[in-house]
Amino acid sequence: MIAYSTLGVNDMTRSIAFYDAVFAPLGATRESTSETWTGYHRAGDRTRFFLTRPFDRAAATNGNGAMLAFLAQDRAAVDAFYAAALAQGGTCEGPPGVRPGMDPVFYAAYVRDPDGAKLCAFVRK
Repeated sequence: MIAYSTLGVNDMTRSIAFYDAVFAPLGATRESTSETWTGYHRAGDRTRFFLTRPFDRAAATNGNGAMLAFLAQDRAAVDAFYAAALAQGGTCEGPPGVRPGMDPVFYAAYVRDPDGAKLCAFVRK
């Protein structure tokens, strides 16, 4: 149902470094870059993900309760996503691990990017 999503950022260069690193283990690559609009895509997926400077030129902020979740190939990819996020200035919102009560088994890691947006990488195995 979702064709693309956008995430506001305050420093495009910093955000590109962060997302290049966290998307690599998930198989996504950058396909477009500019000062205001940077896009990512994973081969075989129809959806796109974009970093953008807010159109109104105000500071990018994130919503309370908002989160973007990205499907990983396996647990190693979730672990690598988490490690890359922390290495690139992200913060931990929940280390990699099995989340109880989920069926099938839900293995996930939660982080915040340098602008405070909450992200998750997960696999159901």
